[in-house]
Amino acid sequence: MEFKVLMQRADVDLEALRQALCEVDPSALVDLDPLHGGLRIAAQLTTGELAGLLAEAGYPVGPGAVEPQPSVCCGGCGG
Repeated sequence: MEFKVLMQRADVDLEALRQALCEVDPSALVDLDPLHGGLRIAAQLTTGELAGLLAEAGYPVGPGAVEPQPSVCCGGCGG
């Protein structure tokens, strides 16, 4: 699932956050969203699980900060 995460802090350690995500989902991806600010995250987590993981990693987010995005999967790769 893909998420847009509005962050209250600008000093996010992407590598540390990626490592925390990959402990739960080895295929997780995270990067900065240059158009909207915040983060783009792809991981096999629920919205609540991702919010909890962000808080544990030192990046607590408020209600509504984790926005699930519509799927862009066409199913063509079989993944």
